[in-house]
Amino acid sequence: MPALIRSSCLLVALLGAAAFVTLAGPAAAEQVSREQDIVGLRLGQKILVDDGSCPAGQMKEVTGTNLTAAGVTRSQKCVPRFIKR
Repeated sequence: MPALIRSSCLLVALLGAAAFVTLAGPAAAEQVSREQDIVGLRLGQKILVDDGSCPAGQMKEVTGTNLTAAGVTRSQKCVPRFIKR
């Protein structure tokens, strides 16, 4: 009987760990069609902008990088449109 309980506990622990890893993954970035549509950018937040300003196959990624007295400073770079996982 103790072997059955031990294997059940192991199964529950493995399922819990799998659920945690799945749910704790990175959140998908928000996507907008114009940079002017970004309101209230937070520090560390990433937003994808599909405005055609980057080369084919890429999108602009706007990130809140620094906190200043005037608000959050933005940085932007072109990133691949579809990220392989």
